[in-house]
Formats: sequence, C-alpha cells, structure tokens
Amino acid sequence: MDAARARKLADRIQQVVAEMLERRIKDPRLGFVTVTDARITADLRDATVFYTVFGSDAERADSAAALESAKGIIRSEVGRQTGLRHTPTLTFTHDPLPDSAKHIDDLLAEAKARDAEIARRAEGAKHAGDADPYRRPGGEADEEEPEAGPSSSSDRAGHSAT
Repeated sequence: MDAARARKLADRIQQVVAEMLERRIKDPRLGFVTVTDARITADLRDATVFYTVFGSDAERADSAAALESAKGIIRSEVGRQTGLRHTPTLTFTHDPLPDSAKHIDDLLAEAKARDAEIARRAEGAKHAGDADPYRRPGGEADEEEPEAGPSSSSDRAGHSAT
C-alpha cells in the first residue's frame, strides 16, 4: 500500500465521518464536534479519527460517549462510501492541539496587554539621574587634570635631534 493512497483514504474517512456527525447522527450528547484529522495504518485495518469539542470537560465526555455509541453506524457508512473489502476499525481520539493553540493565543494576548500597560505607565516618565550619565571628553572631570601643551612635546623632540 503506498502512502499517497493511504492519505487519500484517510482524507475520505475524515469527510465521511464529518458528514455523518453533521447530518445523520442525532445523539443529544453529541456537542459541537469538529473532525480535525484522520489517519489510517499501512495495512488499512485501523483508522484513527481526531476530533475537538467546543465546550466544557463534561460536554467533551458526553461527545466521546456519543461517538463511541455511533461508531458502528459510522463505520458502516465509511465502508459503503470507500468501497474497501475490509472496512477499517475506527478509533475516536480527542485532538488536544487546538486547545493548546488556544492556550498559547490566550498567553500571547495576556503578554500583549501587559506590554501595553507598561508602555502606558512609561508615557511621560523621566529617567532618574542625569539624562546622559556617561563622562565625555572636555567635561568637568577633564578640566581638573593638567594639560600637556605642545611645547613640552617639541622640547623632547628637540633634545633627541641634537
């Protein structure tokens, strides 16, 4: 079995399961379920369907139970629409990736809000101490030191020439 054919079959299984959940499965426990991915083993015997549920942990648990009870009817439809000799077994697995992405988005939004608050507080603030705390040549500290004039260096040059 080549990988391209397995991927096409997994995509088809994902479509069939999503359509079944949207149109044919009327279990009241089934919440707002989104089928995010499907993967199938190389021997085409087992398919894993990944899904997310919008809502609380209780709604997630109810949806998982509804998917388990509808597994047979969904598998029959997958077999009918794919035309495989052996319909793969289906395993439904909650996909934590969108939840993780939402958590990261929430953290980024919080960091952005904190940055904005810090920037707001910094408006109109003044530095403590001098505006430029570094010593520069020609400043007060340099005036205290005796300057070496050009005459002393030329005297030295003159003594070495004679």
